[in-house]
Amino acid sequence: MEDIIAVFIPIIFILVIGLGYVTFIFYRSRERQMLIEKGLSAEEIKQFFEKKRDYFILFKMGIIAIFFGIGLGLGMISGDGSGGEREIWLPSSIFIFTGLGFVVANILGNKMRKQYKPHED
Repeated sequence: MEDIIAVFIPIIFILVIGLGYVTFIFYRSRERQMLIEKGLSAEEIKQFFEKKRDYFILFKMGIIAIFFGIGLGLGMISGDGSGGEREIWLPSSIFIFTGLGFVVANILGNKMRKQYKPHED
C-alpha cells in the first residue's frame, strides 16, 4: 500500500503543477485577446502590461520575517511544557505576529513610497 502511495504522490504533484501552468497561460492569452477586441492601441496595451515596481519589497519581506521570528520565539518559550499550552501558543503567536508584520510592512511601505518618488524608467 505504501508503495502505491509513494508512486502516485509525485505523479499527482506533477499533474497539479502542469494544470496550474496551463491554466495560467490560457487565462493570460484570453486577457490579451480581450484587450485586442476592445480596440486598444499598441501603446495602451503596452502601458496596461507594464509592471509596477515596488522598490520596498525587500524591506517589507524583512519586516514580515522579523515578526515571524518574534512570533516563533515567543511561541516556543511560552507554556511550561506540561499540558497543551505550547501546542496552542506556538501556532497562534506565529499567525498573530506574522499578521502584525504584514500590517506594519504595509503601513511603513506606503509611508516610504510617499516620501520617495522614484524617477520613471
